[in-house]
Amino acid sequence: MITRLKFLGVGIAASAALLFSPVWAQATPDLGTPTLPAPGFKKLKVGEMEVISLNDGVGRRPLVAEFVKNAPLDEVKALLTSQNLPTNYIDIPYTTFLVVNGNQRYLMDTGFANNGGPTTGKTIANMAAAGYKPEDINNVVISHFHGDHINGLLYKDGSLVYPNAKVHVPAGEYAFWMDKERLEKAPAGLKGAMTNAQRVFSKIPADKLVKFESGAAVAPGITSIAAFGHTPGHSLFTVKSGGQSFIYVADITNVPELFARNPDWAVMFDMDPEMARQSRRKVFDMIVKDKMTVGGFHFPGSAIGTIAPSGNGYQFTPMK
Repeated sequence: MITRLKFLGVGIAASAALLFSPVWAQATPDLGTPTLPAPGFKKLKVGEMEVISLNDGVGRRPLVAEFVKNAPLDEVKALLTSQNLPTNYIDIPYTTFLVVNGNQRYLMDTGFANNGGPTTGKTIANMAAAGYKPEDINNVVISHFHGDHINGLLYKDGSLVYPNAKVHVPAGEYAFWMDKERLEKAPAGLKGAMTNAQRVFSKIPADKLVKFESGAAVAPGITSIAAFGHTPGHSLFTVKSGGQSFIYVADITNVPELFARNPDWAVMFDMDPEMARQSRRKVFDMIVKDKMTVGGFHFPGSAIGTIAPSGNGYQFTPMK
């Protein structure tokens, strides 16, 4: 169980307050509309399994000094400029991943369903384009309890988006967010985040909720990896079959154009920035060493690609 007191500090309250409104993007100035990937899915064979990235949408937010907590805004803008990217806003993609292993289908994280802004909630449409519907999903695997990863378990009316699915969650993450005593004592920002998590998981039938220890196998060929820091129980997942390997890194990094290139930078949403930094370095080193194909929730394009060393950090290259 995770009991680190620093997760109750000011940093978590500030980041949670900014993260958990499902319509946060709608409160921003008019910065134009982000372009969504087309097609909104990408298929990858991993041995006998198949991994399918499913774009849930893209959020656009102003680039403010607080977005990168430990770097001057001028340095952040310079790195974006060097990649021919805008410097007045950040586009943040949301991508879920479907792993198909025979008649078992594992959706990794959920996006927003119909709870977010107009440029989100595209997972189900892209799932249909890839040949599946919500009723086909018999497992949902959650990396952590931030709203953009769990709100898509329910529609606005409270009904289940994936009625036939068991929901697999990291045990430590569940213990942290579902603690009612912690909720009562939490600062305002954290209170809102915890209330959201408890709202969502109160609707999941007990016989459909499966807790796993981070680092344990979730299913044949699918293993979790503890990567704490972004949240107390943040977990990643490897998919291995036939000598091939893929890793879903969830939120080990926010947009890689910033936080893979500079792994020591902390996004405003990291709840324990130093622990998140250590996890990020460790995971990226492993990916490079083992030559793994990688997918990330906030990665651009197909959200599936490769990681290679670049300067003091790493470069993500999406598959076409």
